[in-house]
Amino acid sequence: MIPIPLNDDREFNNPDGFAMAFDPAWKKCLKQGELDDKSVEEKIETVILRLNDHPFVQSEPEQARQVARFRVRLLDL
Repeated sequence: MIPIPLNDDREFNNPDGFAMAFDPAWKKCLKQGELDDKSVEEKIETVILRLNDHPFVQSEPEQARQVARFRVRLLDL
């Protein structure tokens, strides 16, 4: 079995890869107060702007927003 590093910094151009980047970015924005007094859509846009260099955001921006909305609902963020 090949060991998989826990802190893997690779970015994948797919919905799962984006979700893996979105969750910690959301938490970081929340911790820094960047999401205070914003609607859910504004919060999502704030996080996506932070991830604007992610390959999935660049190639599939609307699908990235759909994944972000799903993550927010799923995790009750």
